Amino acid sequence: MPSKPAPIKKAANKEPAKKEEKAAEPEPAPEPAPEAAPAEAAPAEAPAEGEAAPAEAPAAEEPKPPTPPPADAAAPAVEETPAAAAEAPADAAAAPATEEAAPAADGEAPAADAEAAEAAPEEPKAPTPPPPPPKEPTSAPVDLFIEDKNDTSVTIIWSQPETIGHTGLDGYTIEIAKDGTEDWKAVNEEPQKSCRYVIKNLTTGDRLKIRVVAVNAGGRSAPCALPEAVLVKEVADRPKVRMPRFLRQRYVANVGAKINLTIPFTGKPKPVVSWTKDGQPLDTKRVNIRSTDRDSIVFIRAAERDDSGVFEICVKVDDFEDKAQFILQIVELPGPPASLKIVDTWGFNVALEWTPPKDNGNTEITGYTIQKADKKTGDWFTVLEHYHRLNATISDLIMGNTYNFRAFSENKCGISESAIMAKQEAKILKTGIDYKPPEYKERDSSEAPKFTTSLNDRATTVGYSTKLLCSVRGSPKPKVQWMKNQMIIGDDPKYRQICVQGICSLEIRKPGNFDGGVYSCKAKNDHGEATVSCKLEVKQAAVADADKK
Repeated sequence: MPSKPAPIKKAANKEPAKKEEKAAEPEPAPEPAPEAAPAEAAPAEAPAEGEAAPAEAPAAEEPKPPTPPPADAAAPAVEETPAAAAEAPADAAAAPATEEAAPAADGEAPAADAEAAEAAPEEPKAPTPPPPPPKEPTSAPVDLFIEDKNDTSVTIIWSQPETIGHTGLDGYTIEIAKDGTEDWKAVNEEPQKSCRYVIKNLTTGDRLKIRVVAVNAGGRSAPCALPEAVLVKEVADRPKVRMPRFLRQRYVANVGAKINLTIPFTGKPKPVVSWTKDGQPLDTKRVNIRSTDRDSIVFIRAAERDDSGVFEICVKVDDFEDKAQFILQIVELPGPPASLKIVDTWGFNVALEWTPPKDNGNTEITGYTIQKADKKTGDWFTVLEHYHRLNATISDLIMGNTYNFRAFSENKCGISESAIMAKQEAKILKTGIDYKPPEYKERDSSEAPKFTTSLNDRATTVGYSTKLLCSVRGSPKPKVQWMKNQMIIGDDPKYRQICVQGICSLEIRKPGNFDGGVYSCKAKNDHGEATVSCKLEVKQAAVADADKK
């Protein structure tokens, strides 16, 4: 037992060296004290084996750089806690019996426990992902060309790069530089997503080089530049007036109508538009002209006759120009004819003449309307309408009446509001008329009787009445006589004789067995006679066998 305190003192000497070594490391959180006691037992046995003392000496003289703790920190936790190191001698002195018992049983047991703790397997770590592929810029944009340009801007379009890559495409940067320099400047602050861009606020006459660069996470692509520098100037296009179809002929409107005519044209840069009327500048107080890049509008709020004329538009671009014209005609109702007079009156007729109106309403006269009025009633009636001549004869007037006449003019707008009345009156006089009927030569219409329809043979049944019919003509009217078997029938009540308008009929009422025979009809006048005959058969009615019995 007296030999054991020596290793304990060496263990106490070991602690300062370890404290110096830990001084360079950050101070970890303190560990619980009960776990430090068994950890200190392991270095206490080290001097007995003769290996711990030489290893500890250089540690006290030259501290090593701090080493990160292993994943399983159960054994070194005692060394990292300075409080546990300070209390180690006290703990060792408090329990000497325990320390002696342990080497008595097995002197190498503490060393085996320390090696087992160090050899414990570490926790598995997650697999490290493969490094991401390097970020590369896209290929250069393609098909860059100019879509349009004018005095202050240039519009360009292009197609996206053929190769974009996995990093995608953030947009495009448009750069310009004056011709002859390499001072490239970006005209857009942020990448442009669209494949079309309008470069604005340029100086007219400058020559610029233009290029487009694609941008993504990998950086800038190779630039795509126009093959030649661009001159900032609008492309000249010959002017052309597109006159609407309805203005290629005379345009007619009524007085007071609103005129609003649009004449389109083409040309670049914006054509200079000028207007004339009948070869003279337009009166802007009467006619308003509003011109844009594509058309020109002629506007008149309320048209007047004086606005009629030939309007001409001229559009000019640089040394090129184009002209077109249309005719505007403002019309209104015409005035009445200048004069109207009665030239002659005879019988029931009156001859009139008149002259065209002094004011035709700025268009041709299409006709005249003539009216008459009986002086007794004063009511006007139209006798001629849409009449084109300057004279007319009015007929079918009433004898003894006095008439007044008036005339209206007519054009495209309609009939004149007023009329011209003849100063004279036309009086249809009553004159004695001797009527002499015409002499007609009397026509000789004498004609001997002639049957136009003859009698036909007939058959009848006893007890059933029947008729015989024929027709005859002749002049004078022939006398008709019926006969049976060459015997004149006369006024026998069994027979009924009728002759109307040359139609002769003989009705035999309820004939018997003896009424059959030959019947004749004779017609006779002063010029002759005619006879027709037929045979009548009277049959016995059929009797059933039962009736016979």
